[in-house]
Order: sequence, then C-alpha cells, then structure tokens
Amino acid sequence: MPITEEKHGLSACRAFFDFDNTLTYFDVLDDIIERFSVDERWKDLEEKWLRGKIGSRACLKGQLECVRINRKGLLRYLSRVKVSPYFNKLLELFKAKKSQPAILSDNFRFIINTILRNNGIKGVKVRANSLKFDKDRLIPSFPHVNSACWKCAHCKTNNLSKAKKNSKITIYVGDGFSDICPAKKADIVFAKGNLLKHFRKNRLACRQFNDLKEVYDYLKKNI
Repeated sequence: MPITEEKHGLSACRAFFDFDNTLTYFDVLDDIIERFSVDERWKDLEEKWLRGKIGSRACLKGQLECVRINRKGLLRYLSRVKVSPYFNKLLELFKAKKSQPAILSDNFRFIINTILRNNGIKGVKVRANSLKFDKDRLIPSFPHVNSACWKCAHCKTNNLSKAKKNSKITIYVGDGFSDICPAKKADIVFAKGNLLKHFRKNRLACRQFNDLKEVYDYLKKNI
C-alpha cells in the first residue's frame, strides 16, 4: 500500500525505474526494431505477445532476428536519445540519502549504458538483458529470465524482491506490461501507460505521472 503522508526518509527506501518511455521520452527498443528491421515479421511477433500467445523473451528473440544494424550504426543512433533531466535530479536526491536506485528493464544493457553515458549519467545499477554483435546482427541473451515463468525476458520481480529484503520501503516507477508484476511488490508505485491502466482496472493504489518531474517533486516533498 503506497505511503502518502508520513515521511520515512530516502535512506529507508530503494527505488526501481523502468527505462523505455519512463526515463526516456519514447520506447527506444521498439523504435530500433521498427526502424532497422528488414521485414515486418516483428509485427506478427508483437501481436502474439500482446495477445499473450508468447512471452517477451520469445518475442524479443524473434524480433531481433529481423534487425540489421552494426555496432557503429547503433552507437550513432543511440547518440541522439535523451534521458529526462529529472532522472539525474532523482539520483542526486537518493545519493544525498545514501540510497542507491536501480534500473530494471526488458531492454539491453549495452543500449541502456550507452544512453546513460551519453547523457552524463554515472553510477546507477542496471539490470537488463544482454546483447552481442555479429556483424550487422544483434544476438540477445537473457541472464535474468525466470525459468518458472515464460512471460518475461527479464524477471524484474526477482530483482526487486532480492533488494526488498534489505529495504523498509520500495518505490517503483514504470509504464508498461513488464512493470506490472514488480510494481505489485512495491510500496509506492508511480505509473503511466499500460501499468496505470492495469492498476486502475484492478483498483490497485498508485500515483499517476506523465513526466519524471512529478516523481521528483513528490519524493523531494514527501519521503
């Protein structure tokens, strides 16, 4: 149940952030797949995933088989991606309280770390999928998959649950389907997009946000 009144201090908190369309202004991975795919097989996979016929691991693996871009080309594309300036402000806020946030994403570490570095963001933990290059092919692997669950490429819930044992309060900030399970384990949830729709449909408590500025303003004032 989210805590809205009593101040607990950020040192008692652990915050987790989704990446695409939460820290960034659009879904970077979806854009890469759409922009650099050589055919439209990725659309069929996306539709099957949305209908619950396949999990995101199978979906991403199949979609990346359609993509053709080499390391240099991907780096050039990623150089234009911006992160909300309020993420750095949030990191400073947590750092002052000796609390270390983390990014939990179904994207890939190479992509996320490159974008963070390009935006001058350092020292944040990233838990995401892995990526290798084979000329113009992107080869994914999934170190955080949950063998007991086929739905997600990255079991964000496992990573959140491990940290939750040592934290009095967990905060989750996200926007998509992959955020639903971990957000349900958090004490304070900031939601938009499909995550917000799910929480409202199921009458689960959360705080709506459209921009990270709202998250920053709330936490600075209330936690």
